Amino acid sequence: MARIMDRQVGRGLWRTLILAALAGMLSAPVTAERIKDLASVQGVRNNQLIGYGLVVGLDGSGDQTTQTPFTTQSIINMLAQLGTTLPTTQSLQLKNVAAVMVTANLPPFARVGQQIDITVSSMGNAKSLRGGTLLMTPLKGADGQIYAQAQGNLLVAGAGAAAAGSKVVVNHLLAGRVVGGATVEREVPTALGQGPFVHYEMATTDFGTTQRVVEVINREIGPGTAQAVDGRLIRVLAPEEANSRVAFLGRVEALEVRPTQTVAKVIINPRTGSVVMNQKVTIDSCAVAHGNLSVVVNSEQKVSQPNALAGGQTVTTTQSEIEIKQGGGSLIQLKAGVSLAEVVKAINALGAGPQDLLSILQSMKAAGALRADLEII
Repeated sequence: MARIMDRQVGRGLWRTLILAALAGMLSAPVTAERIKDLASVQGVRNNQLIGYGLVVGLDGSGDQTTQTPFTTQSIINMLAQLGTTLPTTQSLQLKNVAAVMVTANLPPFARVGQQIDITVSSMGNAKSLRGGTLLMTPLKGADGQIYAQAQGNLLVAGAGAAAAGSKVVVNHLLAGRVVGGATVEREVPTALGQGPFVHYEMATTDFGTTQRVVEVINREIGPGTAQAVDGRLIRVLAPEEANSRVAFLGRVEALEVRPTQTVAKVIINPRTGSVVMNQKVTIDSCAVAHGNLSVVVNSEQKVSQPNALAGGQTVTTTQSEIEIKQGGGSLIQLKAGVSLAEVVKAINALGAGPQDLLSILQSMKAAGALRADLEII
């Protein structure tokens, strides 16, 4: 009887362990991504629009028309179109008008009458566009055709004030947005595939991820549906009827794919001193010696004044002192790291700042100790 109870307890314990293991597997985070996050349909893209216009209604913060002749010329031309003629030699002293460039992105399949957002940026010497109104501005594409008309009140996310030689500015005042400020006037024909095929373009060239996308499409949709053309392009057999093709592409984009591991890469921005590395970066054992080098220049103004009866002149001279300081750079051995946390820990042991870290990583890459691609942006 006791043996039977022991067996039942053992079976119950094993069931509990198996259920716990299954629960842990089911609750593990899924790293798969949708195909729409990894690739896009070829030919379905935005089109850039640009235009030149005027912003009026500024509170004395517009262009200085004496220094920006194009602003004055634009105002004269605009008034002429509205029936008011001014002599071209007229000198206008305006402070509430600014010349601007207007940019926008025309989304794919945009129809006539659809509204899109625009960005308005000053191109003169205006101090602020806050509170201004953009006058009707045609937006043209790369072919010179007008695709949208823009007009509206600007939204500038900033503020500024100046008085008695002091000035305070919060955020940027020379660029603003107009939500729904442009109306589409011309459509751009977009071909959704060529014949029976639709081509998907991967966001990055990766043969492994491309092959996995092909395998998932063929497994979920049907064998022979997708074929890889190269490491970035996938040809997919789709229905030719428009409604069926849209439904088919929606089903394909929702499929999940587990991408392959990316290439080890370190991104360096020397302008801001930022360094970003992905989780595949590793280092080999190496020794690094780094010493800070600083140059200090002190300038002092001195006045040389002659005696009262000498008949000379008072002269102001500048005396400069230059001092070079070099910090002690001890030799530190970095152990080989196999994970991102260990790499960061090894680099932090140097105690170097962001700017010093840039030169250290470049030297480690040249010595073959940094196992990653180094990209400077």
